[in-house]
Amino acid sequence: MIQGSTSLIAHIGYPTHTFKSPLIYNPYFEQAGVDAVVVPMGCQAPDYPALLPALFRLTNICGALITMPHKVRTLELIDELSPTAQIAGACNAVRRAEDGRLLGDMFDGEGFVRGVQRKGLQLAGRRALVVGCGGVGSAIAASLVAAGVTGIALYDASIDTANALAARLHQHYPAVTIVTGSKDPAGFDLVVNATPLGMQEGDPLPIDVTRLDAGSFVGEVVLKTEHTPLLQAALARGCKVQVGADMLFEQIPAYLEYFGLPVTTPETLRAVARMTY
Repeated sequence: MIQGSTSLIAHIGYPTHTFKSPLIYNPYFEQAGVDAVVVPMGCQAPDYPALLPALFRLTNICGALITMPHKVRTLELIDELSPTAQIAGACNAVRRAEDGRLLGDMFDGEGFVRGVQRKGLQLAGRRALVVGCGGVGSAIAASLVAAGVTGIALYDASIDTANALAARLHQHYPAVTIVTGSKDPAGFDLVVNATPLGMQEGDPLPIDVTRLDAGSFVGEVVLKTEHTPLLQAALARGCKVQVGADMLFEQIPAYLEYFGLPVTTPETLRAVARMTY
């Protein structure tokens, strides 16, 4: 029930038809009696720099969830970034401090890592391939290294983007082996698709699945379907997988705490969610 006292959480990105967060947050708010609502807001890249600060002039805005294609651009628009967001080079959560400054953090990587660990993949000493080094890929890479992977390969259509992420990671984790320029999945314990490939019908697969090892774990960030073509191909090869929505469920408790709202568990969120594909 939306009323005059309801706190707003803006979910900003483009396009909005793939957004799943409102289908998780809002049923939880209703069930728990939290007077807040997540509202999807479609905003294309040229309009975003004007929109974000304007939204935070609203007196009843609680925070903003930031998704593609704005996570990297957000860095330029806020006043203070968490260390995680600095390493990731991207931001997916914004809130207003009491003094009016805009604060930013990044929870994609934490959500992804919590998910694969919950599924039994111990990351210490493992090797990972991250395909896509934009906002979400950078966050996942940062969290994987923080969780103990000893080797990580980074691939992006822009080699400069991959190299820039490698440099940020090396600055904070000089002992980790970091390579760029290849998306061959052979020999990796964990393979992550952090590109938009899979959102549209007919998209090519982000990797050559014939090169996947049967013992590899494959993670996805695309939310359009539960089992994307990549995950279907990985399952057919005997791989364990993580669907894109799992990253959402695992990171939402961290978001709720960041926004100062009552916190719950991923299990409760799954129980009340009204996910559709």
